[in-house]
Amino acid sequence: MKPTHRLREAIDALYSRGAATSESYTRLLLQCVRSNDVVQAKRLHTHMDLYLYQPNDTFLQNRLLHLYGKYGNLSDARDLFDKMPRRDIFSWNAMLAAYSKSGKVEDLRAVFDQMSAHDAVSYNTTRLIVWYPCMVIAGFSGNGCSNQALEFFVRMQEEGFEPTDYTHVSALHACSQLLDIMWGKQIHGRIVATSLGENIFVWNALTNLYAKCGALDQARWLFDRMIHKNVVSWNSMISGYLQNGQPETCIELFCEMQSLGLKPDQVTVSNILSAYFQCGHIDEACKTFSEIKEKDKICWTTMIVGCAQNGKEEDALLLFRKMLLENVGPDSFTISSVVSSCARLASLCQGQVVHGKAVILGVDNDLLVSSALVDMYSKCGETAYAWFVFKWMSTRNVVSWNSMIVGYAQNGKDLEALALYEEMLHENLKPDNITFVGVLSACMHAGLVERGEGYFHSISKIHGMSPTFDHYSCLINLLGRAGYMDKAVDLINSMTFEPNCLIWSTLLSICRIRCDVNNGEMAARHLFELDPHNAGPYIMLSNIYAACGRWKDVASVRSLMKNNKIKKFAAYSWIEIDSQVHKFIAEDRTHSETEQIYEELNRLIKKLQESGFTPDTNLVLHDVVEEEKLVSISYHSEKLALAFWLIKKPHGRTPIRIMKNIRVCGDCHVFMKFVCKIIGRPIILRDMNRFHHFVEGRCSCKDIW
Repeated sequence: MKPTHRLREAIDALYSRGAATSESYTRLLLQCVRSNDVVQAKRLHTHMDLYLYQPNDTFLQNRLLHLYGKYGNLSDARDLFDKMPRRDIFSWNAMLAAYSKSGKVEDLRAVFDQMSAHDAVSYNTTRLIVWYPCMVIAGFSGNGCSNQALEFFVRMQEEGFEPTDYTHVSALHACSQLLDIMWGKQIHGRIVATSLGENIFVWNALTNLYAKCGALDQARWLFDRMIHKNVVSWNSMISGYLQNGQPETCIELFCEMQSLGLKPDQVTVSNILSAYFQCGHIDEACKTFSEIKEKDKICWTTMIVGCAQNGKEEDALLLFRKMLLENVGPDSFTISSVVSSCARLASLCQGQVVHGKAVILGVDNDLLVSSALVDMYSKCGETAYAWFVFKWMSTRNVVSWNSMIVGYAQNGKDLEALALYEEMLHENLKPDNITFVGVLSACMHAGLVERGEGYFHSISKIHGMSPTFDHYSCLINLLGRAGYMDKAVDLINSMTFEPNCLIWSTLLSICRIRCDVNNGEMAARHLFELDPHNAGPYIMLSNIYAACGRWKDVASVRSLMKNNKIKKFAAYSWIEIDSQVHKFIAEDRTHSETEQIYEELNRLIKKLQESGFTPDTNLVLHDVVEEEKLVSISYHSEKLALAFWLIKKPHGRTPIRIMKNIRVCGDCHVFMKFVCKIIGRPIILRDMNRFHHFVEGRCSCKDIW
């Protein structure tokens, strides 16, 4: 029979017999303590109260207090403590430790103040009295109440008590949390003056303080002079380099640590994984991660976040699944990173699964997770779901508002985006740069020139910020699309800083839409100088020439690309069906179901032509005969993706979702409007600029994209 079963049976027998002796209670309680069985200890305590047992000393009650505190039974501990006729140093110690461990800092302080009132009467041993403020300082520091920890550190000395090494460690930890290097230097000076600097914990705390505050030279000076370094010492220095943007040095130090035969812990590994990702060494990170036998939540999260931030979203989702299979519980930071990966992939199905997991884990109302969910649903074209999450958020910050404002702007709900911005101002929240990207984008899509200019000027005049390249790009786009090309060029010339690639690319894209050769050539020349190996400007300039019928100039640009060995990037579309991603390029015949796809698409084209649709071959920017133009424009990647979706999901009312890596062409845009009306199903197409919601023959972009 297991000891726990025997203990339970012994207490069961006690209840059947009635009152018990002091020896029985002591023996059974010590068994509870040894087996850490707080449930049976509580039953034993209840039996004592039932038979009005009062021990002659505090031994039994202190053991109960300690056990209750250890397992977070604070109400039972407090109830017992308040009923104790006598309390000794161990009683107070147990209550302070219980509140400190549970993070109940206000109760911790209250117990300390209550105890301090009679220290001089009750105790005459200075060493024991010093222990209380030390424990309180450690409790405050360990629970994020750094200011209160330092307040007690000062109070302790004012009342004549000398700090110990461990008091200094707690105080230095508080300084590290506050990034208060001046306070830390004062404590450092005191440590040196009182010769309390030989303790390895003190050295580690000092190294950690200077490293966290960015004083890496001072941290390294201390680190190099440590005689007996432990893993914590190395971690403090490694994390210091990582936090201060020196991942290469962080990796070098890790290699040195390994060469000395020191075994890294989970903290070390997490820092090194982050360093590898910051340096772009993804393979090294994966190799290191695979060598870890016991991976904790921090290691898993570091890998997931690293993959997500380095364009490896699919890997991030795969790691998340493996993490769950390993029964490692994700936290809100893990969930938010996975949701962000789903957003970048525009994977609604995966995002909804992760949302469900967040609900199960009880973190769906976390601010970080909720904001990520709003962003994810917006980037999947589901603004109704995004609004539902946003509406029920208990607290919102500027990130939450930005996610919803930008989400509305990207999905053709421009007036809703602007209304939400005004509501945000009424909530007395200060907008940031991303807020104005969403606001100006909404104005651009809605063609609200005067309102857009007003918002642009408010960035500096009302909100005290300087417009960024993104803000200038939005306003240039707005002015150019509205036909104010001269104002757009004047705005560029009036910029207080040198225009970058984004500015000239924006102007060039407008020139392509408006067939403005002169300004297009000017923008292209700047881009050729700033980013000579980018194919985009060459292609856009070539398209401007082609649209104007200047085929010699088209040939000249293509010859220039060939001479400079510049390769054109592939345009493609993709869809997700039953958790499988299918990718297509124009005139693609590599798919396993190519024959059925082309058969379905040709059937669809014929049906559309009967309804009045005519392919716009003028958009084919090649000097070829009409038949070749018709073939070229009929089999664009998004049309092939649409045909495949209809083969696999011929019935239903749910939206058809298509993603494309470049701007959708005018012919495909008209094609989608016809299709959605004929088949009676909404189509959501996300291109590089925005979402297009096609419903009943109309698009949410109002033909401005």
